[in-house]
Amino acid sequence: MTVKPAVALRSTTIARAEKFNADDVLATIADKWEETENKSTVITYVAGATAAVWLSSTLVGAINVVPLLPKIMELVGLGYSTWFAYRYVLFKESRQELVEQVDALVSRVSGEE
Repeated sequence: MTVKPAVALRSTTIARAEKFNADDVLATIADKWEETENKSTVITYVAGATAAVWLSSTLVGAINVVPLLPKIMELVGLGYSTWFAYRYVLFKESRQELVEQVDALVSRVSGEE
């Protein structure tokens, strides 16, 4: 009497990523820059975003030095994450409501109202 294995064989699919070509990326960025009509506004936004990232990094570094404050911030983050999961992730109706809110926000931001 022969015994058949209990484990079924699965076929695996291996996805291969295309090679990253920096020249294509730079060419795309250059093309987009040439298509941009208001270059000064783009430069202002990029400078503002850079300053905001730098400022937030400095602020987080300063908060991290204060005793007990990092642990309090962790507790606040844990509490908010728990509330968010209970409010929007746990139940099917809540997940649907979250999807509708995200879709509404995307349509407002993209101007598709």
